[in-house]
Amino acid sequence: MTTLSLEEASAHLRFGSDGLWLLDQRRLPGEVHSVRCQSAEEVARAIADMVVRGAPAIGIAAAYGLALEVRRGGDLDRARAALLASRPTAVNLRWALDRLRAVPTTQWEAEARAIHLADLAGNVAMGAHGAELLPEGAVVLTHCNAGALATGGWGTALGVVRSAWARGRLSRVYADETRPWLQGARLTAWELANEGIPVTLIADVAAASLLAAGRVHAVVVGADRIAANGDTANKVGTLGLAVLAQHWRVPFYVAAPTSTFDPDCATGAEIPIEERSAAEVRGHREQVWAADVPVWNPAFDVTPAGMVTAWITEHGIWRP
Repeated sequence: MTTLSLEEASAHLRFGSDGLWLLDQRRLPGEVHSVRCQSAEEVARAIADMVVRGAPAIGIAAAYGLALEVRRGGDLDRARAALLASRPTAVNLRWALDRLRAVPTTQWEAEARAIHLADLAGNVAMGAHGAELLPEGAVVLTHCNAGALATGGWGTALGVVRSAWARGRLSRVYADETRPWLQGARLTAWELANEGIPVTLIADVAAASLLAAGRVHAVVVGADRIAANGDTANKVGTLGLAVLAQHWRVPFYVAAPTSTFDPDCATGAEIPIEERSAAEVRGHREQVWAADVPVWNPAFDVTPAGMVTAWITEHGIWRP
């Protein structure tokens, strides 16, 4: 595995005089490569193409994208529209752009940096709150990647994991591979292994057997949007884990910053679910199978609030 320090991981969104540099998460873990964006449209393309992913990280990148457009004297309305259209499910993107619009354009770079730093600090606080929910020697199952790479640093679900490990409360993490993009296999397992946190990778279809065997004390996931009633959108496959956790009476925790809560969205039925290219399911890289078969490829699903044991935020624990 390529080694990436925590300092490097939390700097995967680097904004400077030469533009916004994004660690290309499509190439991990085999290659550490950054993409430079110099306009909002380039940032929007990077978000849509999964160069950067994870709801908080998308919001931060979008804020920097608008700041770049001010710097280059571009069309701000067009830039905002391009960013908003890049990925529709994660509400952090709209939230970050709205924060910038609330201040003069001359302050947009400073506001974008403030959003980034606040997310990092919030993740650390979130991790501390969440660690207290886990028993001593806890074994945690997680889905997708909600780590440093998906946020401003430290992570949401993996922030809880990191904090629990630092306090000696954690013994192991099971990570779903998370098809079709394999964020768990490529990113979560990589982040944890590089920090010496015991991690075991499993196929998505093995999660039921793992929970049935009583080998997991808690399921901890992130979120891309949380409706006003608590319904939670996260990477597709999360709903299945929630159903399994409820059946086997395993606590199911959602770790997310308050920027992920959408008070304008009454229930999960109102959350737009992104559908991605059939090519993501039909094959991998050069290899293609089922080329002529129709594909349904939703990127997210919605877990009803009643299946969530608690939401872990930077401000504390919220329960149904």
